[in-house]
Amino acid sequence: MSVMRSRARSAALATAVTVLCTGALAAGPAHAEPLALLQCQGTESVAYSPGITFQPQDVDITTDGRLGSCVDGAGEVTSGAYGERFTLHAGCNDLLGGFQGSRTFTWSTGDTSVIEVGGSSTAVAGQVVTTLTGTVVQGRFQGRTATQVITLPQPGLLLCLTTGVTGATGVTTLTIV
Repeated sequence: MSVMRSRARSAALATAVTVLCTGALAAGPAHAEPLALLQCQGTESVAYSPGITFQPQDVDITTDGRLGSCVDGAGEVTSGAYGERFTLHAGCNDLLGGFQGSRTFTWSTGDTSVIEVGGSSTAVAGQVVTTLTGTVVQGRFQGRTATQVITLPQPGLLLCLTTGVTGATGVTTLTIV
């Protein structure tokens, strides 16, 4: 008889634990951020000063990125922007090297994401395709993985031989998972 009571108590306890755990999982913590995927498309403009020629030199680079078409799983981020200034030793023949740095995105919600990235560029069919990959280290989407692909026109031979390439504009996509 005590074995039956013990089994009955065990079954009742197991049922109670199952109900409590199922309820807790369904409700979830109130502060949990949804597991959202962010996908953005836009443009990036880059200015070079002085213009990039075949002779490598220190060049001040200014980027201005506008992400006008964003979709996230939470339905909150609709657009974003980023911009930075840095100096790079570059010439028309060596724009494709690897690099590391950080990029700060400001979202339509007013908050930001800082992404530590590494990247490299390749020349494909008259275009320079740069792929950045990294992790969001601060702000919205912290801890998530980010990939940005930027496609700019390849510098023209005539400009590289004369005044230098002073700027380019192309398309970009950003994905955060």
